[in-house]
Amino acid sequence: MRLWGLKNCDTCRKAMKELRAAGYAVTLVDVRADGIETSDLERFFETFGDEIVNRRSTTWRGLSDDERAGAPVAQILAHPALMKRPVIEGGEKMTLGWGQETRTLWLDNAG
Repeated sequence: MRLWGLKNCDTCRKAMKELRAAGYAVTLVDVRADGIETSDLERFFETFGDEIVNRRSTTWRGLSDDERAGAPVAQILAHPALMKRPVIEGGEKMTLGWGQETRTLWLDNAG
């Protein structure tokens, strides 16, 4: 299982802790430190659409109007912290965020 996020993100740390406690072997891909493959980001965009961009983030608020009008994949490649997190992929499943629905999907089906 891979989790794309930021190592200092509280939500990502919480997700990793809960997933590991449920028995998953989780590998963190820190999108800022490790980078993110364009092909992975394009898959995320195909799956989640515009939801992949965190428009509530400090990074988003700091963008110019021109930058905000850009394509989501290009925005995240230029500013990795713009990606909503975490993106979790294991087997055939891929989820975005760590809300109750996502937690239930992964934790109730652990093992």
